[in-house]
Amino acid sequence: MQREHSRRGFSISHQKVVLEVDFSGSLWGYTEITLIPTNPNLRTIHLHSRQCTIHSVSVASHPTDFVHHDPLAQISISNPQDCHTYPELKRKIYSALAEGDEGELSIAIPKEVSLRQTGHANHSLVNGHLSEAATPEPHTPSPSSHTPAPSPEFMPIVVHIDFSLRNPVDGIQFVLPTDSHPYRVPHAYTTPSSPDAARCWVPCVDSLWEKCTWEFEFVVPRYLEEPDPGHRGENGDFEESQESIPTVVVCSGDLVEQVAHPNNSNKTIFLFSQAVLTSVQHVAFAAGPFHVHPIPTELTSEDTSGISQPLMHAFCLPGHEAMLHSSISSLRSAMNFYSTEFGSYPFGSYKVVAVDEMPVQRFDSSTLSIITVDLLHGEDSIEQVLETRQALSHALACQWMGINIQQKTWSDTWLVNGLALYITGLFVRKLLGNNEYRYRLKRDMQRVVEWDNGSMPPICQPQHNDPPDSMTLPFVNLKAPLVLHILDRRLGKSGTSLGLPRVLPKIFLSAMSGELQNNALSTHSFLRTCRKVSGIDLRSFAEQWIYGSGCPAFGFSASFNRKKMAVEITMRQDSPAYKALEHNEVSKLLHKPVPFFEGQMTVRIHEADGTPYEHVLDIRSSFKRFEVPFNTKYKRIRRNTKRYLARQAAAQAAAEGDAEAAEAMGLIDMGFGLEIWEKEKERENWKVADWTEEDEQVMSGATYEWIRMDADFEWIAAIAFEQPDFMWVSQLQRDRDVVAQLEAVNALAKQSTAIVSSTFTKTVLVSNYYYRIRCEAAMALVHCAIRKLDFLGLFHLFKLFLRYCYDPEDPNQDLFAHTYVPKPNDFSDLAEYFVRKSLVHAISQVRFENGKTPSVVRQFLVDQLRYNDNTANPYSDAFYICTMISAVACATVSIAPPERGELLREEVRSEHTTEDANLMKQAIDEVSRYRSMDRLIPSPKNVVTTAVLEFYLILTTANLIPNDLRVFFPLTREGNYTQVRLAAFDGLFMSKWYTPAIMRYVLAIMANDPSRVVRRHVARSACQSLALLVSMGEMKNSIKDTESLLIEEDGSLPEKSKEAKKSEVDMMIKVLRKDREIGKNEVLREFLMSIALAPDIDQEVRWGIIKLADIVLRGVEETPPKVTIHLPPTPVTEVPPSLPAVKVLPKASRPLKSGGPPTRVPAVISAAPKLKIMPGGAQARSSSSSATAPAVPTPPVLTSSMAPPPVPAKAKSKPKPKPMNGVRPPHIPKAQSSGMSLNDLRASRNALKKLKMHKSAVLFMQPVDPVRDHAPNYYEVIKNPMDLSTMGAKVEAGMYKDRFAFEAEFRLMIANAKQYNPSGTYAHTEAIFLETFFEKLWNRIQKTLEAASKNAEPAPDNLPTIIVKKPGTAVSIPPAVSPPPPPQAESEAPARPIIKLKVGGPQVKTPQPEPSKKAAEPKALQKPKQSRKPKVVDEAPPPYVDDGSHDLLQEVIAIEREKDEEKRTRKTKDPVRESPPPARPSGSGPPGKRRKTSADDNGGEILMLAPSLSRKEKPGAPSLSSGTPAAEPSVTPAPAPAPKVSLGKPKKEKVANLRDSESASEPLRTSTKGKEREVVPSITPTPSKPRKMQASAPLNEKKCREILKVILRVPESVIFAQPVDPERDGCPTYYEEIKHPMDFGTMTQRLNEGKYSTMEDFQKDVELVLSNCRKFNPPTTYPVNCADVEAFMDGEEELANADDSISEGGRVSFYFIYGGSNTLTLPAALGCFREPVDPVLLGIPTYFDVIPKRDARDLKTIRQKLDTDKYDSTDAFEADINLMIQNAITFNGADSEVGYIAVALRDRVKELFGGAKASTGTKKRKDGEKGTPQPSKKMKLG
Repeated sequence: MQREHSRRGFSISHQKVVLEVDFSGSLWGYTEITLIPTNPNLRTIHLHSRQCTIHSVSVASHPTDFVHHDPLAQISISNPQDCHTYPELKRKIYSALAEGDEGELSIAIPKEVSLRQTGHANHSLVNGHLSEAATPEPHTPSPSSHTPAPSPEFMPIVVHIDFSLRNPVDGIQFVLPTDSHPYRVPHAYTTPSSPDAARCWVPCVDSLWEKCTWEFEFVVPRYLEEPDPGHRGENGDFEESQESIPTVVVCSGDLVEQVAHPNNSNKTIFLFSQAVLTSVQHVAFAAGPFHVHPIPTELTSEDTSGISQPLMHAFCLPGHEAMLHSSISSLRSAMNFYSTEFGSYPFGSYKVVAVDEMPVQRFDSSTLSIITVDLLHGEDSIEQVLETRQALSHALACQWMGINIQQKTWSDTWLVNGLALYITGLFVRKLLGNNEYRYRLKRDMQRVVEWDNGSMPPICQPQHNDPPDSMTLPFVNLKAPLVLHILDRRLGKSGTSLGLPRVLPKIFLSAMSGELQNNALSTHSFLRTCRKVSGIDLRSFAEQWIYGSGCPAFGFSASFNRKKMAVEITMRQDSPAYKALEHNEVSKLLHKPVPFFEGQMTVRIHEADGTPYEHVLDIRSSFKRFEVPFNTKYKRIRRNTKRYLARQAAAQAAAEGDAEAAEAMGLIDMGFGLEIWEKEKERENWKVADWTEEDEQVMSGATYEWIRMDADFEWIAAIAFEQPDFMWVSQLQRDRDVVAQLEAVNALAKQSTAIVSSTFTKTVLVSNYYYRIRCEAAMALVHCAIRKLDFLGLFHLFKLFLRYCYDPEDPNQDLFAHTYVPKPNDFSDLAEYFVRKSLVHAISQVRFENGKTPSVVRQFLVDQLRYNDNTANPYSDAFYICTMISAVACATVSIAPPERGELLREEVRSEHTTEDANLMKQAIDEVSRYRSMDRLIPSPKNVVTTAVLEFYLILTTANLIPNDLRVFFPLTREGNYTQVRLAAFDGLFMSKWYTPAIMRYVLAIMANDPSRVVRRHVARSACQSLALLVSMGEMKNSIKDTESLLIEEDGSLPEKSKEAKKSEVDMMIKVLRKDREIGKNEVLREFLMSIALAPDIDQEVRWGIIKLADIVLRGVEETPPKVTIHLPPTPVTEVPPSLPAVKVLPKASRPLKSGGPPTRVPAVISAAPKLKIMPGGAQARSSSSSATAPAVPTPPVLTSSMAPPPVPAKAKSKPKPKPMNGVRPPHIPKAQSSGMSLNDLRASRNALKKLKMHKSAVLFMQPVDPVRDHAPNYYEVIKNPMDLSTMGAKVEAGMYKDRFAFEAEFRLMIANAKQYNPSGTYAHTEAIFLETFFEKLWNRIQKTLEAASKNAEPAPDNLPTIIVKKPGTAVSIPPAVSPPPPPQAESEAPARPIIKLKVGGPQVKTPQPEPSKKAAEPKALQKPKQSRKPKVVDEAPPPYVDDGSHDLLQEVIAIEREKDEEKRTRKTKDPVRESPPPARPSGSGPPGKRRKTSADDNGGEILMLAPSLSRKEKPGAPSLSSGTPAAEPSVTPAPAPAPKVSLGKPKKEKVANLRDSESASEPLRTSTKGKEREVVPSITPTPSKPRKMQASAPLNEKKCREILKVILRVPESVIFAQPVDPERDGCPTYYEEIKHPMDFGTMTQRLNEGKYSTMEDFQKDVELVLSNCRKFNPPTTYPVNCADVEAFMDGEEELANADDSISEGGRVSFYFIYGGSNTLTLPAALGCFREPVDPVLLGIPTYFDVIPKRDARDLKTIRQKLDTDKYDSTDAFEADINLMIQNAITFNGADSEVGYIAVALRDRVKELFGGAKASTGTKKRKDGEKGTPQPSKKMKLG
């Protein structure tokens, strides 16, 4: 956040603002911004400016061009009349907010202004650029007196902007007289009405972290009153009236001077200067005829002069002077306290201004706090005093923490707000006492525990870059100071025993000295400072309380073990937040609930002799039993002993005022000696209960007085502790800590007994208790006012309140029948005042079992209202009256739930008797009287009228009185006090406010009311009231009607049950939208959008209207925007014109070059084919491609090739959908439409696939969504976005010219990430990781392709050819056509080795046949004849369609293994051993599946030898390929008269005779090993474990070959297939480190030569291969991962050999499905199949309705069945896999994301099982069964 200027290209060092304020609603002037360029290429200056009208701009005194565009002021939608288009408005508001982040004002730097470097800045230049180490913190301007930063690199530039502002909506508030407020004093002030309020009144850089010095000049009228024209002075000027109040301007900074305007004597100029670096968001001013009150300094013993104390002034509007004096009385003591404790005041002065119409309670800015006038109070106020002192002391604390020091990032907001509140609490402790401080802390902790139950996030979320949500900010502000409090407690009890009071001065000092960069405080630096001071590690504390959410819930119980002389304390800990989110993985990641809290808790045991002993419990587990040693020798507490009686006598003396006795008695019961408690008669009058003898015995047998858990207040936790009631009573009476007393009251309140009631009564009576404890005890008496105790609690409440009333004439008067006439009020004793209020409130809470209040209670409350007398009271009784009115309302309403569960108006209240009606009438009469009195003699802020409105609202809601809008409606109008209007609107909204007339009025208030507070409240309440009205039953009939209609329309039970499952919220919204008076409300539909689109609407009101529309209207779904912003559009498919066919003259049979993809010539043969040599499958070609002929059955003239380059034309032949996991439809792709070569395409696809599988690629998989990814300004910063999915789409669309374009796009993506995300953030780090991975991957690909191009250079004559010789003729056979595209990837090299197939007979030239001729030929020999010119052959033939998902490397290795298998099967004693071919680069395209060739693909096919791309290829093994680099699993039969095949090899040719006896019709069977998809293994490396074998087991050659075959079938075996070539493989030191090299190719050779004598020798070589790999390559690298896969394969092979139920192929296939998710390039990495479906967790409750539970399958279940041998056969295992896939497709659909994954997985499974069956299908066959080990290269030619 602090590096934004590096993106802007400049920083600001100083800003001057000159404004003339016209109090009619406008201001004008100019601003001069001194900015320092940081980028030599700076051409445009972007500033923030909303609402202002920019008149002219000059840069360095040169006029310049500028563009001012306020996106929020120019929002328009497609159809403003249609209220259903609100989603479009919502989206455009989001877009406008994001657009405004960059700046609304763009200023061009004129050509005359050059960016000149300062002369002395070159000392810090490194190669012409300023070194980062030499620059200050980005947001710290250089000309700063605080930061000794070097001079800037460039000379400053001054930007001068003339602007004006009229009738602003945000930022500036003009308060003017109106018809409703004719005597209001005009004034203006800055207001935080919106988050971007600063830019609304001055052009600036609106950022919290952009600081500069300031200079202000304000021109205002001298007086706001019109001067008397006839009253002139001697010099002709108007004289000042004695009553006139001059206009005053108060501004952030220090007042420099106040001077008269040089040209107009009726105007005054105020000059302010702020030398401390300040953000524009912390700049404010107020102007008006304010009364000025200097706050005097305090003369203390240390500072008798008072000079060092900063100047402080308070300002208020005329008429509030008296209240101002009493309100700010504590500010000076707060200033002195903060200065003494935390360092000197960081600014020069401090001002407080009270204004009208503030939307918030206060606005804190540098040196100035603007507060609402509501905070002012008179001398007679009581409650308001506490609130005002808290608010003003907090405002002053924010000058230290919040203004001078601010958060480093938004996630550090908790720290700044928490520290300000924490130091405010310390001042409150000094001002109001320690009891008040600790009581407030305890109450706040209880609120946090209730709130933090899983619904709230952590207070610090470093991954969030946005400001805190307004919904969670109150919780953060509540919890943060408490966390700091318990941190202070823990620091003070460990390490150096120094708490936060030693930490905070260091932080404030570092800010003053400039050590704290930019004065920005981070959580990390704060904790580091704490660690330095205290010396303890706070990581565990931070993880639990700062970065985690939730609070612990403890349960404790204690028992005394007499044998061990110890107290056994049992502790249980739960985490309610973690339990609530336990099954919601998303919420767990977001909220990070802490499952278990660790730490130390202090336990204080008050033992038998009264001595407290502290013990520390170390909590490290959720359950533990602690044994705490007991210090006092075992003895009972004897309350009748002499010692006890002596203590009681001493307590009596102390209670009577004996100070010495009080000092001697360290622990006495509070209230001992209370007169009424000691006299027996009084005890009877008060019905005091005593302990029974049994109780006394139990108490005397207790070994300790009481135990306190968490005695030092170190935990924010719910602590439930079980101990007997007498111990709680002892704690309440004898523990001096207010928190201990509060805990005791709360614990005793749960035990309704006479003893408890008496104890609470005594607590209320004893004035030694803190008044808040007395109030809590009074409220707790309600729990004892129950029939079981004969309402003893109510009796005690009446008896206690009787002290404030006239005594009854009869001393024995029944208090339940007495009329309580109160004495005249006297609130001089504030403690008694609060207790009295609590008693009134408690009495109103008493209820019978039926929920009704006793009539005596209601009569009592009415009497208190009737006889209240405040004539002689020095204090206002307004709040006391409000308490009584609220109590009457509470007592009138029954708490019994309605019969039907809702408050229906037609529900008959049978229990409402005549007495109830009479009492309610009396209550209403008295309340109405107070309302009339408040109209005549207003209470402060009309609080009594507000209470009266709430009274009527409660009774109306309970249906006790009819809803009369005449009570509320008049008070909603302008002219009433704001709080009264808000309460009246609340009453209005609880009625049917959606009737057209009232709806029109409500909408008019939202749009036009002068009070921003009222407009916002009405907009918020409109949404909330609908939910309340539905829950109250106002619309219950509508809901039922809707349900019945649904059932009638549908009539099916399943639909009914499905409807019943809908949430209540969805049902409510549905009802509201269909309601005729709400969703169909014509007034709402007519005016809603016009109000929302009004240019002068308040932002919060607009959002409220949009929320209202979201509830009651169904939005029109916008057409999703095309991905034109993120993704370039897919090019239009263009079919190139068909080029004229190139006729090739017949020539002698020339070897066909197979270096590139072969030309496919379709052939139509009517006779059944006899020979089919097409290992790779053929591909149908489109006639639009100049390289191919049309598909069968009637091909036109064929062409052999075309002029290079053929790729672009080829790629545009047909549109092709994006391939999914290598599965392609038979369409021709466009991937090469821009000229990308096949090798480049394959390399790009392979690189993209491996990038997507990298763990750091998650953030880059899809385009950035500004809303989802919390990056609203992303597309303002990043003009050319890029991501991996876009790159993939562009690859498939053929939009890359070559692989270098692909590389450039990737580097753009990484550069974007680094540019937008600051260094050190998660996204920036992930980008670096991904870039590092790409560098290694791309270097390997580059070397591979370079080597491939070198290998392609030999002349065609040197290459072997494939020639098919037949007895009569010899034809060069063109490839046959096969509709499915061959999946194998091919190299684009222009030269390839050719394999000759000799089938006997002389060779003849085959002329090209005519189509008609071809169609008539029935035999396989009648094939299209084609001659190839040498020059054409030298050219690279046009590539066949390839999706890049098949690797040539794998196919070549597969051919070699097939050849070896053939030799092993036939036991050829003369195996082919050839020298290794030239070094070839490693292939990069992934391998994939092949398809069976069509039955129409008749005739033989020329096999082509493609160069191997393996890094470790077996030496001498030629690569056999036919159009594609490997043989297909299934090949159609070949013609009979072709008995022999000759294979041409690079150096030596050997002919393998084929058996003629084999059936000519039997298809050629080939192995599929080596054809699995290439993988970047991500499995955890597991070292190969040597498997145990018999020491002298004889060699089983067949088993060894099977093991090798299975191992070599895995794609990862490629690098182990041949010896390492140090030069070719780029590892020159290999043979220096590896003394005993080994590879599987060498092992095959050794096996053929019979060099193994035992199985152990063979096993050692296998392990040697893998151990060599692990020894030479570092862990987690690709070779080691391959070795791990091979080790797994080796182990699985042995398991398979021993398993009779499932072949090893099935286990291996499952491994690649379950364990090797890297084998499938799927977006979700098979995550949706790994675990059983949980309908609740996934939110799909109907899953088992669609998929029967017995048919549900998942990989975990299948793995368990496989491991426990539950499958009888491979088919059963395969059926389960297929069932799992089919379930996914059935439930989600084939077109869904899960459907795509399932389809791809299904195809992959087919391939894996096909390979497994092909290679292992014959392993367990019995002798009588057909089939032999399948040869890979035995071509049965009959």
